[in-house]
Amino acid sequence: MISVPDRRQAVELIDEACHAGARQAMACAVLDLSVRTYQRWQEAPGDEEIRVDGRPTAMRPAPVHKLSVEERERILAVCNAPLHASLPPSQIVPRLADDGVYLASESTFYRVLREAHQQHARGRSQPPRVPRPLATHQATAPCQLWTWDISWLPGPIRGQFFYLYLILDVWSRKIVGWEVFEQESADHAASLIQRAVWAEGCLGTPLVLHADNGSPMKGSTMRSMLEALGVQPSYSRPRVSNDNPYSEALFRTCKYRPGYPTDGFASLDAARDWMLAFVRWYNHEHRHSAIRFVTPQQRHDGLQDDILKQRKAVYEQAKTACPQRWTGTTRTWDPIGEVWLNPDKKNENQKEIVAEAA
Repeated sequence: MISVPDRRQAVELIDEACHAGARQAMACAVLDLSVRTYQRWQEAPGDEEIRVDGRPTAMRPAPVHKLSVEERERILAVCNAPLHASLPPSQIVPRLADDGVYLASESTFYRVLREAHQQHARGRSQPPRVPRPLATHQATAPCQLWTWDISWLPGPIRGQFFYLYLILDVWSRKIVGWEVFEQESADHAASLIQRAVWAEGCLGTPLVLHADNGSPMKGSTMRSMLEALGVQPSYSRPRVSNDNPYSEALFRTCKYRPGYPTDGFASLDAARDWMLAFVRWYNHEHRHSAIRFVTPQQRHDGLQDDILKQRKAVYEQAKTACPQRWTGTTRTWDPIGEVWLNPDKKNENQKEIVAEAA
């Protein structure tokens, strides 16, 4: 219901618009009102007030077919009787009809039970559980946030696969650890993360390692190793495929690289040799679009500021030399700052810098 002050204000606005030259229908449409509604709200002849909405205080007759209190109690008594206590109304109503009894329709039975708070699921399934909150992490420097996963590499024959283990630094996009094995194992994962931590010299520093929920990620050997290294484990939500986007994007970059043997690797050594060449190219040659087209190794080593500053100077020089070709500012070469893994969308201060990971 629209109150009298709101009606009065709407009429004043429409009148003001009409006096300024607007059409009455268009002025009403702006307020999402019909012309008939506006006319009905107009002052009655001789009155100074807007007509009051009489619907809330209108006298309405009681429903003729409304159930009485006695009828509702009888329905509840029949539903709670030992003979019908385990049956739904869809079973009770036909049985009563077979006995020559009609109390109410099936929908009325359901409505009475709901109003009495007796219409609940009675199955053996567990009640819905509150989902685990999304793992959200921030990285402002190298070796603060790593993510890893395992992917299949095709083998020499159909149905045979090798397993690629990849660890990625989210801030710099550098591959800090990798290996190819013949099977998935928490022991292999623990050994790989240990070598990566030693190689990067971040033993004992605050480091988060994000992964999926596979058995190698949660095996007892892996958990013990993370605890010994002082690494905080983080996991994706169960049955959610996009909580680990950086690793998934890296696998796509790897498998869409020219020269990738789609027909399969001839041997385990061949798979390792190819991955060694890929990691060298990715870390030292690949200009990553998500980090202003510097290589992951350059960003990891802190060289990006000088490189981007030089690029900005080149663009400014080009603009000064030929200003008629530039209609605005030059391309942005500011360094990428903080990086978030699964940022909280409700927090406006968290900027998502996940977009292009390859």
